[in-house]
Amino acid sequence: MSKKNQPIFDACVAVMPRGAVLDPQGKAIENSLARLGYEGVSDVRAGKVFRLTVQAKDLETARAGVEEMAEQLLANPVMEDWTIEVEPAEDDSAGGSGADDS
Repeated sequence: MSKKNQPIFDACVAVMPRGAVLDPQGKAIENSLARLGYEGVSDVRAGKVFRLTVQAKDLETARAGVEEMAEQLLANPVMEDWTIEVEPAEDDSAGGSGADDS
């Protein structure tokens, strides 16, 4: 199956510093919130979110590819943890439901 006929998936990778890693950006946000009068806010962690559109033969292949992207580029496996969500794109005009059509 050529790439242009493969289903399209929407993926989201959320990357956060590990709990034991210092997070100066999170601490600065926490301090700023306190100065603005927001009480009771603690343990702020600042992370990043990546949204991707990927083509793959099926959901499992798409998920494996996004996991590999997170490990190799999107996150630092030594200092960060990540979660991944992958689902068929709502507007998938290339491949339909995400099922293997072969």
